[in-house]
Amino acid sequence: MTISDISLSRRSLLGAAAGAGALAAAGSVTIGSGAASAAAPQAGAPLPGALRYKVGDMEVTALLDGHLDVTPEVVVGYDAAEGKRLRDAALIEGEALRIPVNAYLVNTGDRLVLVDAGTSDALGPTMGRLPTALEAAGVSPDQIDAVLITHMHPDHLFGAIDGDGNRIFANAELILPELDNAFWFDDAAMNGAPEQFKPFFLGARKAAEAYKGNQTLFAGDKELLPGVQAMALPGHTPGHTGYVFDSNGETLVVAGDIIHMTVYQFDKPEWGIGFDIDSGQAAETRKKFFDQAASDKLFFAGAHIPFPGMGRVAKDGDGYRFVPAGWPYTY
Repeated sequence: MTISDISLSRRSLLGAAAGAGALAAAGSVTIGSGAASAAAPQAGAPLPGALRYKVGDMEVTALLDGHLDVTPEVVVGYDAAEGKRLRDAALIEGEALRIPVNAYLVNTGDRLVLVDAGTSDALGPTMGRLPTALEAAGVSPDQIDAVLITHMHPDHLFGAIDGDGNRIFANAELILPELDNAFWFDDAAMNGAPEQFKPFFLGARKAAEAYKGNQTLFAGDKELLPGVQAMALPGHTPGHTGYVFDSNGETLVVAGDIIHMTVYQFDKPEWGIGFDIDSGQAAETRKKFFDQAASDKLFFAGAHIPFPGMGRVAKDGDGYRFVPAGWPYTY
């Protein structure tokens, strides 16, 4: 018998229930009468986040690096009444939003490509889980051929090196947007940044320089690998970039930080986050991308959309709504 031979209907379910009741009455079946065995010990830790999808002939694995909590103080354009309304609609208690940090592993058939490298220990104990997620996906860091960086913020680049500054992905080419690289290596930009952001510059430089012997900088919307094209999405950082994966008539765009706070920014795309280098441009880019994604029913992934962060967007009045992807893998 195969799964296709089984038909579930209200009638068949009621019939099965009646049959089970008759057997139990006859003493043939005893349910719940035995002593329970000892409960298994609790694991005390979350399972690694790894979930696999098919896009054409490519396999795409969403990987969870951890989470961050975001409070209204860092939301640009925030309105307290609207913020509370949106949190209430999402059944969120308190003011903090918990946002994930996702990365994506793409097996193109010829290469293993990682989009973003996670955080390592740069942002505290709730982050840095990418290595265990990769292990759960059955992949070791030295198997990865290329690491595509959407932008050079800590939660996307700093996981490319260990605490001693050594490369995590020993055999990988590090592929960086040229505009972003220029910004984070600009001493004037670093010196003019608030004090708390200066470690972002120093850490970005340290991670990028570790791959100096196997590093590629690119500009514009160009093809970087077979079936992989860059998509400029500026504003969050000057060179913030998405990556378009095309295979056998299907497309996925890994759109990086096109959105940070799904509870707010699908409804209020004009709101930004304090980590935006140019919040106005980031909002303009977000609206343009959402309009295109809604019009084209584009399948996309976001680094801070609730894990696995993959789905589509639809217009909803003056804003948008996210439609999560369905069953991830067709066997």
